[in-house]
Parts: sequence; structure tokens; C-alpha cells
Amino acid sequence: MKHTFHIHGMTCNGCRSHVEETLSKVKGVSKATVDLEKAEATIEMESHIPLKTFQEALKNDGGRYSIHKLGVHIPIKIKEKELQKGEGSGTYYCPMHCEGDKVYNKVGDCPVCGMDLIEEKKMVSSNIQFTCPMHPEIIKDEPGSCPICGMDLIPLEADVSEEDKTYKKLLNKFWIAVLFTAPIFLIAMSEMLENNPLYTVLEQKQWNWIQFILSIPVVFYATWMFFKRAWTSIKTLNLNMFTLIGIGSGIAWIFSVFAMIFPNVLPEDFKTSEGNVFVYFEATTVILTLVLLGQLLEAKAHSQTSGAIKELLKLVPSTATLVIDGIDKVIAIDKIEKGNLLRVKPGEKIPVDGSIIEGHSSIDESMITGEPIPVDKNVDDKVSSGTINGTKSFIMKAEKVGSETLLSQIIHMVNNASRSKAPIQKLADRISKYFVPIVMIVSVITFIIWAVFGPEPAYVFAFVNAIAVLIIACPCALGLATPMSVMVGVGRGAQSGVLIKNAEALEKMNKVDTLIVDKTGTITEGKPSVEKVIATDSIDESILVQYITSLNQYSEHPLAAAIVNYGKSKNSSITKVSDFEAVAGKGVIGKVENKNIALGNDNLLKQYTITISESLSNKVIVEQEQGKTVSYIAIDNKAVGYVTIFDAIKTTSQNAIKELQNNGVDVIMLTGDNKNTAKSVAKQLNLKHFKAECLPQDKLNEIKMLQNKGKIVAMAGDGINDAPALAQSDVGIAMGTGTDVAIESASITLVKGDLQGIVKAKKLSHAVVKNIKQNLFFAFIYNVIGVPIAAGILYPFFGLLLSPMIAALAMSFSSVSVIVNALRLRNIKI
Repeated sequence: MKHTFHIHGMTCNGCRSHVEETLSKVKGVSKATVDLEKAEATIEMESHIPLKTFQEALKNDGGRYSIHKLGVHIPIKIKEKELQKGEGSGTYYCPMHCEGDKVYNKVGDCPVCGMDLIEEKKMVSSNIQFTCPMHPEIIKDEPGSCPICGMDLIPLEADVSEEDKTYKKLLNKFWIAVLFTAPIFLIAMSEMLENNPLYTVLEQKQWNWIQFILSIPVVFYATWMFFKRAWTSIKTLNLNMFTLIGIGSGIAWIFSVFAMIFPNVLPEDFKTSEGNVFVYFEATTVILTLVLLGQLLEAKAHSQTSGAIKELLKLVPSTATLVIDGIDKVIAIDKIEKGNLLRVKPGEKIPVDGSIIEGHSSIDESMITGEPIPVDKNVDDKVSSGTINGTKSFIMKAEKVGSETLLSQIIHMVNNASRSKAPIQKLADRISKYFVPIVMIVSVITFIIWAVFGPEPAYVFAFVNAIAVLIIACPCALGLATPMSVMVGVGRGAQSGVLIKNAEALEKMNKVDTLIVDKTGTITEGKPSVEKVIATDSIDESILVQYITSLNQYSEHPLAAAIVNYGKSKNSSITKVSDFEAVAGKGVIGKVENKNIALGNDNLLKQYTITISESLSNKVIVEQEQGKTVSYIAIDNKAVGYVTIFDAIKTTSQNAIKELQNNGVDVIMLTGDNKNTAKSVAKQLNLKHFKAECLPQDKLNEIKMLQNKGKIVAMAGDGINDAPALAQSDVGIAMGTGTDVAIESASITLVKGDLQGIVKAKKLSHAVVKNIKQNLFFAFIYNVIGVPIAAGILYPFFGLLLSPMIAALAMSFSSVSVIVNALRLRNIKI
């Protein structure tokens, strides 16, 4: 017996696992499977178990999750207490994705790994304020002139980002740590001098107490956050880098304090020849200061990983010129509404998405398409927010504002992709789970071996080397290896017009060996135009134009739009249509002036048993062999003519296909068009494989068949009928010029909408996966080599030991090096 229920309250993969485990423990349950994305649980049970039983099981587990019948709407309510803790909907996330795509509503530390939460970059605020450059005390909610000097008001600078705040806070703490650590270090190092001048001032015991006092600001202020994070990790059993740092440096400091207060308790190994105890205040403070330096450098480097989003945000203008009754008025961008007329002056950024209704210009769209050549725009052409106007002025109509604009969607997609996990990260996650406990065990073993077999003072060697093992290990380098590369790579793709929806698609694109492409709008321009309408002797051509124009007025297909535009150019009247129906992949039918009109391909005519004369069929074949799309026109079950539509092949298609084929990708064209037209296009593009007259389900089945053969399939399309195939493919690629449904179904969107974008996506994927492997290799090899060296494996052969302070320096720079390597992706050519 199997039942499916809705689960409410899950926010991450950890939640999913927990709910799955709780439900599986219910008596009588054979198996429980939880789907995070669908928020559903499928439960197999030996016999019927009441829903109430499962509800009580989750309630007794803490009440964070609830289970309900499918179809029951559960309103999302966030308690005030939860908001104060930073849980629920928010704008901060962990850079290591410990809890999947979970976000928080305020800055702080990740509750799992202790890393600083990262601020998600967003569009401009909805409450932009303006000030006078000469009189900063003047602050207004709308643009205008200064009431004191008359100068134009300018937007207030945005608040300092949380990343910058974190960096400045760490910098202040670092200098405080250096200020107090430096004298401790000098006092400790002076002990190496034969005639220590400091001992002429005070005895060693007193200098030990001075070191203790100087260490207090370092431990309890500048680096106290490390101990807080270590304690949190121990309480939650999410052991991490801060666990090791906290235990290692904490033991060294506590031991030093204990040694000063109770020196007689310690064995002679821990004392000098004069009877003074060894203290490790300098090791503790230097270790903590070096770790803090690593965090500081990491924060600085981390801020650069989101550089692509920051650059996109700079494209958003703060004001726009509203045209009302021919009068221009400057308004804040967040005050723009759909339908507003906006004047865009030379050199200005286009404020929102819309269409030109008056004038023309050339638009620089390189910031969102990656193409440097300006594009000429005329009346009725679309323009996008963030692109830059050329040397002429025009008036546009606002059609998409706020979060609906292309630029806003790009930023949203990049943010989401940056927070997603790549499959390759699973290996690092599995290792990290056991890494810290293993390091702690190695540290204990190190202490025992040195204490038993080490030279005198054995306990001192054992103590120092055990701490070095704890300090040098760096699980964070493993955890950051993948996310940093993904974040930078996704941003680099966005700058080139390649939008990645998630990290999994970015990784899979590197493995793609088969590409399925649609014809119309993917290989071709997607801007078909009617070349001619041919009628048989039995009917006048103008009547046919009227019929097909009227019939297509309700269709959203690109070919229908071309026919309607052709009819309008011929001044053909558009009459009422009844019983209209679009037959997927075949054509359209309906009644015009009480006549049954059909417009479509051979399959449509066969479906409705419409007769075609041999002479008409021969004429159509000739047109098709020239690469043109031809649709038959039928009246009352008799074919009486045809319409020839031409859709030019994109200039970039041939080169893109050739480059993909050279890289081992088999390109297959699947089109709903007829065999003759498909054959002509395939010949022009040197395509070995193609299939014509494909219905949506045919494309879907073809992809399934290829996947069953072990192929990794990418599908590129732009229409609603491509959505099922895009969803089924391993990597769905939507043309940004296509429909919203196709874009929603795809994993990758090409803003410009041509096949050259697939070449870019393939190169980007290869570079990112290579970078991830480099990071993982470095993180693995660092820990594999570093831990044994810290344990003293080189001492029997070369007499070398690794100071805990050097170990701290190495550990700090390991994470930084991973981030710096990921930053190289910003400069790759795709």
C-alpha cells in the first residue's frame, strides 16, 4: 500500500533526510521517500496507517515539520522568534551550501559550518532617495532640484554591502590582535637569547603573567568568534574547521594558564632547567591571529566572486524620463508603471523592458548578450533594461518593470545558481563528514606516540605536535572547492549571455555528447515572413489571404504572426472565426464565413482526409526543396492553395554547429516541418542526422531513446511545444528570444538566442569543471600531506617538525588559495 502526502516546513536537504528518517521509523512503514522540490512524501506501508499517526510522529520530533493530504494549502507563517534568529525567508546564505539553498533574513554565521553568511545581491531598493552634491543635508524621495542651490539632486550612494562590513570588522579585529600578539611573540622569542635582556627587568614567571594579560584581548575579543563557532559545531555535531581551531588553540591557552597557577602539578618535561613551566601564549595568539588573517583575506577574495552580479547591478539606472502629455519629467526608476511612455536620451541606460514607439537608435547590448556590436532598433523593436542607448533619442513604452525585467531575471537566476550544489560536490561532502573526527583521532594518536616514543622532553613534543595536527587540517578548503568555482563561473556566463539555472546543469553540460536542436527560432532567425500565397484557378488569391489571416489572428505561433502581418500589408480584412483549434505540430483549423478552413502540413490534411491534387502537391515539393516552409490551404476538405514562408538561417548557426561537431557533439535537428524542407536545411548546415514532421511527443521520445543508449543529451528549443523535450533532456537550453514556458523548462538560457551560445556554455562548463577538480585536488593533497607532516612523520628522517604557528599559516592560506584559483574563471574566454 502506497500513499503520497504533502510535507510543510522543509527548507534544505538536511530537512528532507530528517523527515524521511522520522517517517520511516513509524511502526508499519516499509519505506518512506521524501522529495524536497515537490515537498512530498511517498510512504509504503504494510496496512493502512492513519494520517494522524504521521502527524504525531513529526510533532513529537519537535513540531518543525507537518504532514497533510495532497491539495491542502498550508499558509506560510514565520514566527517573530524565528525571524530574530535569522531563519525563514531572507537574503543571506552559506557559501558552502551546508543547508542547500536555505536563506536567512539577517547577517550572521552559518549554524552548521560557522562560515560568515553571504549577502545575496539584489536589484535597486524600492525606496531610492536623492540628495544635493553641494548640500548633503537635503534628502528627498524623488529626483528634482535642490531648494537651496538649484542643482540637480543625485541618488544617494547605496549602503555598504555586508561583505564590506564584514571585511572592515575583521580588519579592525586583526589589527587589535596584531597589537597584542606582537609583544607576546617578542617576549617568547627573547627566551632563545643567551643573556635575555628582559630577565634583567623581570623574572620569567612575571613575563609569563604579562603574556597572559596581553593574550586576553586576542582570545576574548579579536578571535572569540572562533571559539563561539567551535562550541556551536560541537553542540550540533557539525564538526568543522572551527572545531579544530577552537580545540587546538583553546587547549594551548588553558594549559598555559593552568601551568602558571599550578606549576607543581605538571611533570618535569613541561619545565625548564630552572624549574619554570613552558607556556604557549605566543603559539595561541599567533595561531589565532594567522587564522584571522586567513579569514580577512578570504573575505576580501570572496567579495570578488560575486563581481559579475555587482557589475550587472551597476547597469540599473536610478532615474528615468517619463513623458506625460508631451512634457518630460524625471522620476525614480521604482516609480515606473507598465504602459508609461519613457524618453531615452543618447548615452542613457534603458530603465525597463519595453518597445520603441517613436524614433530609432543603436543599442549596446553587450552587457547582457556578450556581443560587442551595437544593434539597430526601430519602431516596435524590443529593448531591455540595463542596455545603453547610442547617439539618438527615442520614446519607449514600458512593458516589464521591477522583477519582471530581463536584467532582474538574470540577476535572480545567477543568485539561485550560485547557491545550488553541483553533483561533483557530493564526494567532498561525504569526506568532510568524517574528516574532523579522523583528524581529532590522529591528533590523539600523535600525542600518544610522541609521549611514549619521542625524545625528551617527550610530553612537550607530544603536546606541540598534537596541536599542530589540529591546526593544519582544513576541511573548509574541501567545502569551498566547488561553490567558489560555481559562483564565479555562473557570473562569467551571465556576462556572456549564458544564464545557468543551477550548478548541476553547469557540470552536466561538460559531459553532453548529443545535442538536439529545433529548427524554427533555434537554427533559423525565428522571424518568418510570407513570401507568397498561391491559389488554384478555382479561387481568388485575395480571398485566400483573407481566410488565412482571419484564421491565424488567434494563434501564437511565429508562422501565424507572419501570415497576419502579410495579410495586413495586403490590406486584407480580418473577419470573425469560430471553432478555432490549433493542432499541435500540424496546423490550425476553424470556420470563417461559414466555411471550414484548414491551414497546415501534410499530416493535418491526412488527419482531416482533405484531398490534394497532384499538380498542387508537385508545386509544394519544389518550394520545400528550396528550404522553404509551405502550408496547405484547404476549404471544405479540399486543398485550394498554399502559403510559402521563408525563415532565414542564422548567420551563426553553421559555425556553431561545426565547432560543436569538432568537439565531439553529435548535432541532431528535430523539426515539425516537412522532410523536403528539413533535408534542405540539414544539407546547408552539414547535419548528418535530422528528423522531420516531429510532434512534441516525438521529440520527447527521441530524447528518451538516446538516453536509453547512454547518451548525455542537451536539447535546444524556443517554443511551447519544446517544453516537454527541454524538461526531459539532461540539459535543457532555451533561446532567450523564445517563450517564457521554454525558458522556465530549461536549465540554461541563451539571452541572444543563437547556437553560438551553446558553444559558449560548453566551453564555460569545461572550464568550471576543470577548475573544480583543481580545487578539490589541492584541498585533498594539502590535507593528505599536511596532517602527517604536522604529526611529525619527517622527524625520524630529517629531524624536521612543523610549528603550530606555521601550521596555522598554511591552514589559513589553503582556503584563500581555493578562492583565488576560482577567481581565474573571471578571465576565461568563451
